[in-house]
Amino acid sequence: MEYRKARAYIDEAWKYAGGDMGLDNTEYLLEQLDHPEDQLEFVHIAGTNGKGSVASYISTVLQCAGYRVGRYISPTIYSYRERIQVNGTYISREEFAGYAEQLVPIVEKMKREEKGCPTPFEMETVISFMFFKDQDCDIVVLECGMGGQTDATNVIRNTKMAVLTSVSLDHVGILGDTLEEIAANKAGIIKPGAIVVSGQQEPEVENLIWAVCTEKGNTFVAARPKEAMIREVALDHQIFRYHGSEITISLAGSHQIENAVLALECITALRQAGFEVTREEMEEGFLKTRWDGRFTVVSKKPYFIVDGAHNPDAALKLKQSIQMYFPRRRLIFIMGMFKDKDYEKVAEIMAPMAARIFTVTPPDPSRGLPSGIFAKTIEKYNENVTASQSLEEAVDSAFKEAGEEDVIISFGSLSFAGAAIKLAGDRKR
Repeated sequence: MEYRKARAYIDEAWKYAGGDMGLDNTEYLLEQLDHPEDQLEFVHIAGTNGKGSVASYISTVLQCAGYRVGRYISPTIYSYRERIQVNGTYISREEFAGYAEQLVPIVEKMKREEKGCPTPFEMETVISFMFFKDQDCDIVVLECGMGGQTDATNVIRNTKMAVLTSVSLDHVGILGDTLEEIAANKAGIIKPGAIVVSGQQEPEVENLIWAVCTEKGNTFVAARPKEAMIREVALDHQIFRYHGSEITISLAGSHQIENAVLALECITALRQAGFEVTREEMEEGFLKTRWDGRFTVVSKKPYFIVDGAHNPDAALKLKQSIQMYFPRRRLIFIMGMFKDKDYEKVAEIMAPMAARIFTVTPPDPSRGLPSGIFAKTIEKYNENVTASQSLEEAVDSAFKEAGEEDVIISFGSLSFAGAAIKLAGDRKR
């Protein structure tokens, strides 16, 4: 099977897949493949915001310590194959096609026997397990796609560590109607015997996680980012001290110290569990970590920054970063969001800050909020908004509007972050 045919087969699964979340389809596929996931160990990460950044820190540190680290992420920025990688190298087109070909007869049998049809995400998850097993990974850093309890990734049994980044209201109605219900869904990744590390949480969320750990007998570690002493803050690096460790990170944004503190607690717990990571390797890993699309500076004069803020909690953190780095600069926003997100609240938080706003329609035709509708929403909070016909048009208009001292920020969905980075980079060159 060629790569393009493999991609087409998986993408078309949406036509046959049901809308119910659950583990049955993934379990069935893995059973037919002799459960490759059972030969792996995992750091499993759930949460509303920060999963990708925390996973990047953990993966890079372990890689610097000499481990073979598999990583499964979504969404991706530059390439579809980015979602499945080992030590930073993406699965090849040939490898992906080969694994997809193994799934085809199983999926077709499921259709014939009316057992349902797996979703693209479920098939991608299974392919990742097959690849990581064949690559002899020492550990896999595995991000949930949505939620936790019923996420396809939650079929794993060998969870070395369960990590919960900050939990806030997102996917309301799908994961739950309240913060506690959403948190309970995400805490569903906690398996007996796993070390559980939690980021900064609302009291009711932390109490719920603690109760689950008490019931299942898990070791529980709570990161306390407010106890971090910030030494230096700049766009190209940040330095902080936390519980005896001084760490330098290369990622910008007020929220990145919070993510790094959580990752530091994870690495500390893994070291105590037997992973050999020296202090020098740990410091090197944090410094080397890169994670594009998270307050990423693409160019200067004017600044062009890309961020993935796609819900109210992320928007508040983006607002804090803007106020920290650019307190008196004129701001121009490029905004695009999915219609199943709380775009009204994001507009309320962010729109009043900007001198000019250009809206775009994200590339996903089923979820993308039309730029015209988003512009009408933003008008309630800022009249200086224009609906763009394309991202190219929005980027071009923003650069024409901006002076050398102004700041252009593109955000709202990671689905167009990679394209925005490329367009701004091309202009810079």
